[in-house]
Amino acid sequence: MTTTRTGLLAALCAFCTITIPASLCAQEMTLKQVINAARINSVEAAAARSSFVSSYWAWRSYQASRLPSLNLYGTMMSFDRSLQLLQDTKTGEMRYVSSNNLQNSLGLYLGQNITFTGGTLKLYSDLTRIDEFGVNNGRTWYSQPVTLSYTQPLMAYNQYKWDKLISPKEYEEAKRIYLEAMEKITDEAVQEYFSLAQARKTYEIAMTNYRNTSKMFGIAKERMKIGSITREDYLQLELKMLNDSTSINDAGIKVKEAGMTLNSLLGLDENSNVEPLIDDRLPDVSIDYETVLDKALANSSFNLGNEINILNSKAAIAKAKAQRGATVTLNAKFGMSNSSDAFRETYKNLLDQEVVGMTFSIPIFDWGMGTGRVKKAEASAKVTKAQVEQAENDYRNSIFTAVGQFNNQRQQCYVSKRASEIASERYSLMIEKFRNGNISVTDLITSQNEKDSALQKYLTDLGNFWNYYYALRKLTLFDFIGNKVLDVDYNEITK
Repeated sequence: MTTTRTGLLAALCAFCTITIPASLCAQEMTLKQVINAARINSVEAAAARSSFVSSYWAWRSYQASRLPSLNLYGTMMSFDRSLQLLQDTKTGEMRYVSSNNLQNSLGLYLGQNITFTGGTLKLYSDLTRIDEFGVNNGRTWYSQPVTLSYTQPLMAYNQYKWDKLISPKEYEEAKRIYLEAMEKITDEAVQEYFSLAQARKTYEIAMTNYRNTSKMFGIAKERMKIGSITREDYLQLELKMLNDSTSINDAGIKVKEAGMTLNSLLGLDENSNVEPLIDDRLPDVSIDYETVLDKALANSSFNLGNEINILNSKAAIAKAKAQRGATVTLNAKFGMSNSSDAFRETYKNLLDQEVVGMTFSIPIFDWGMGTGRVKKAEASAKVTKAQVEQAENDYRNSIFTAVGQFNNQRQQCYVSKRASEIASERYSLMIEKFRNGNISVTDLITSQNEKDSALQKYLTDLGNFWNYYYALRKLTLFDFIGNKVLDVDYNEITK
């Protein structure tokens, strides 16, 4: 029986040796290094950059819509051979007349949208050539060297005005959303970093416990020979050693899993290994609720998002009201023109042209459809306003909770660190007492468990401290340690 048990213990020692993960020979990285790598290489970072670039080009498109645009237009080889129904101006008789011609035209126009009025101003020049075939074989040129036209909707929805109010806010919101996405990645990196740190520490604890239990078991064997220990304590210690050996393998697997998760976030190969370098120094930062609330409202996307929602609801009401009533459009065109069989003559003796007119549409009876659209838009605006008010209350509550968690966590870290030091020192003393035969196996195991729990709790509290800190950074987009507003080079992102 003794020989069998000795062989089993030797096998366990060999087993525990070969199950040490290769990840212990790893690349050392601090928390700051991990955060920087995640913000550059993670899939989430690439998605955030792509989303911002999309918003950036939407902003550029809006800016372009407010600038003059130069356009080339025309028709090429437009051949028409058909019968057309025309009315004789003398007799009033309707006749089908044969048409056989080829048209080509080319023009250039400069257009400008007028934000204040919602109208469109155009300055253009064009030339048209018509070639007649058949009986009336010939060629005609028609030119408009300079023409100025203006189209002005009256009592209509002014899209340009609302875009001017909303688009700049949407672009600013996109900037802040990008920063918040980066802070979210930072928070995820902190969580995965400390998850790996805890997994590795658990593995180290399991290895240390197995070595200590093995030594204590050797002492117990000698004490069994002289009868200074009960068989119950002896078997309990042997069982503890077996459980410790199993814990080593389980802890090694969790180290590998946590490492692969962190590697995925950092964009590293699955065979890469990161060893966290834990710095237990905490920054001397104290944050109050009012400061955090002010910075959150000033810097985050929350307030901007609410303002945009309110503006969009007001724009929807304005659009519904404009579509409900009469629509009137003023069209005006002033310029010079001429027509001739000879190209050069087309630009001589130019004639003035003035065209002014108005088009309108007035609904007489629409079965309440227009009124219904307005009521629907107004109801939606009321819902949006209520949602914004509720969101503001919830936002303030979340900030109050976040500030309280962060401020309490510093003291929690100090307490748990001291508790871990005490539990570790006490365990060392209990080992000496067991060697001297002054305590039972149960007391030894209890002190070991207390030591392990205290150390793991300290790591958890340390991780929570940084999680709470970066949660506040995400809410405020403000670096409380560096005392500065968070910012990035947006031009670099959009290159």
